Amino acid sequence: MAESIRLALDAMSGDFGPRITIPAALAFAEAFPNAHLQLYGKADAISEYLPAKPPINVSVVDCEGVIAMDTAPKLALRNGNGSSMAEALKAVAEKRAQACVSAGNSGALMLLAKRHLGMLDGVAWPAFCKSMPVERGATVMLDLGGNIQSSVAQLIQFARMGSVLAMDNSGAQPKVALLNIGTESGKGTALIRECADQLEQLDDINYVGFIEADDIFSGKVAVIVCDGFNGNVALKASEGVARLIARRIEESFSRWPGKLAGLIIWPILRHWRRELNPDAYNGATLVGLNSTVIKSHGAAGVEATCHALKLALDQASYDAPEKIRCALRQ
Repeated sequence: MAESIRLALDAMSGDFGPRITIPAALAFAEAFPNAHLQLYGKADAISEYLPAKPPINVSVVDCEGVIAMDTAPKLALRNGNGSSMAEALKAVAEKRAQACVSAGNSGALMLLAKRHLGMLDGVAWPAFCKSMPVERGATVMLDLGGNIQSSVAQLIQFARMGSVLAMDNSGAQPKVALLNIGTESGKGTALIRECADQLEQLDDINYVGFIEADDIFSGKVAVIVCDGFNGNVALKASEGVARLIARRIEESFSRWPGKLAGLIIWPILRHWRRELNPDAYNGATLVGLNSTVIKSHGAAGVEATCHALKLALDQASYDAPEKIRCALRQ
C-alpha cells in the first residue's frame, strides 16, 4: 500500500460524534500505520478522546461548526462552510486527502460533496453503492437512495460504476442484474424493460437479466442495479429482517432449554454472527463523484466505523473514481 494515502474523517459526524469516531480512528491508525488519518472537527471535543501523545499518523484539523443530522440539506449547503463535513471534503478537493469518510447527514453530504468535488462527466447525482453479504463473497448494490427516480441512462451508468467496484483479480466482467418484480422478460415497468433491452446490447457490461428481491443475498450476481427508491426500501427491509432474526434467536436462547441448546451450537452461531455482522459491511460509496467519499451509518459503532475507513482506504488505493471515469467513456 502506498505511504501517501491520506483519509479525511468528519470526526463530529454520526449520532455519537467523537465518542465513537476517535476510538475508531485510533484503532484504524494502529492497524494501518502507512495511512494518515486527518480528523476534522472541534479540537476541544476531539482532544477529550485522544491520548496525550496521539499516533504519528493521526492529525487534528480544528473546524468551526458541525452540520446536525436533522439539518435540511439545502440549508447545510448554504451555511455549512467551516463545518467538519465541508472542511473534510475540501481537503479531498484540494488534494490534501484522497478520500473522505462521514457518518453525518446523508443529504448534506451529497450536496456538499457535489459542490466541492464535482461529478464525473455525464453523471448528474451521486449514487449510494454498498457491499451486501451474500452466500459466497459479496454483491454490490446501487442506487440505495441517492436518486429516487432514475432514467434508463442513469441505470446503465449504475451498471458500469458498480461493475468497476465489483471487479475482482480474475479480470472477468462481473455479472450484472436489474432488480425487478420477476425474472421474466415481460415483467416490470416500461422503463425497466427498456433498460434491460439496452443492457443486452452492450459489450462492456455482463448483463444477465432480472433478479428478484428474495435473491439479493443469493450471490448469483456481483452487481444489482435499481433506482434509489427501490434500493433504499430493499436495504432497509433486509436490515429490519436481520434485526428481527437476531432478536428472536436471543429470546430463544435466553430461556431454558434454549440455554443448553445455545451452548451446543454456540460455535456455529458465533461464526454466523461474524460473517453476517452488519458492522463488517458498513460504508456506502457515493459513486459518480470525482473523488472517493464514504458514507458511514449514522449509528455506527467503533468496529463499523473502522470498516468504513478501511473501505475508503481500499478505494483510494484502487483509485476507483478514475477507473469509473474510464468505464463511463464506453
